[in-house]
Amino acid sequence: MRLRIERFLTRLRAAGGVSPHTLRAYRADLEAFAARFPGLAPDALERSHVRRWLADLQSGAAARASVLRKASALRSFARFLREEGELKADPFLGVVLPKKVRPLPRFLTESEMEQVLSAPMGADAGSRRDRALVELLYSSGLRRAELAALNVGDVDFLSGTARVLGKGSKERVVPVGDGALRSLRAALRDRPGAGGGEPLFSNARGGRLTTDGVLFLVRRWTRRCALLKNVTPHVFRHSFATHLLDRGCGIRLVQEMLGHASLQTTQLYTHVSLRRLQEVYRAAHPRSPHP
Repeated sequence: MRLRIERFLTRLRAAGGVSPHTLRAYRADLEAFAARFPGLAPDALERSHVRRWLADLQSGAAARASVLRKASALRSFARFLREEGELKADPFLGVVLPKKVRPLPRFLTESEMEQVLSAPMGADAGSRRDRALVELLYSSGLRRAELAALNVGDVDFLSGTARVLGKGSKERVVPVGDGALRSLRAALRDRPGAGGGEPLFSNARGGRLTTDGVLFLVRRWTRRCALLKNVTPHVFRHSFATHLLDRGCGIRLVQEMLGHASLQTTQLYTHVSLRRLQEVYRAAHPRSPHP
């Protein structure tokens, strides 16, 4: 089974469009499944194995999203085995999966975001890099993997845009605000002669900043602000989208800037904005019930 898992992951990696984070998660999920059924041959995978594994996951502490991801990994693996001719029947046929619940995105209010971006910083090169990083995350709504993959030459300081490689290797151009551009210029002055093909954000050793590094720096930066919230790079992205919609930006434009393949994904933010609108209405309208 483990040999087949390696072949499956190799094919995914070669096909492209799958992030390193997803590949790591799929590997862990499939290895856990193989450990649950030691000695199970690929051609012996059946519906009963899938049902027992899902029952184990749902009886434990795994969150619904985690269960669905693990099921997706196993389903993709089973499809691979069928394409390779090693599995005749679909083991997921007739298996009822838990419904996917999409929680409303967590975001910061505009005043909270201003508090984050106004946090005191040191006078060293690392602090200037960190400020540029958080400014760019909020300014352009980037995923952390997209930000980590940026090169110096991907930012056009004249037009105020950045070329981003998103999910599925889809390229898009996003706007970059003046504050982020100023912070980026200040950070790049600490790296004289940095070529266009070099990482936009580097670590202390001069190598490319990893996605885990981006998360670490964001959390370190926001700890200075005394916010009682778990702030991650994705919270910056959610805040970017929510604030744009709150200020009247069209949802199609927000979809394009976020790089969402489906408008349905972007529509989650309209629910957040509608909730904010209702709060303002209840507080301001004389005929609305006040809490």
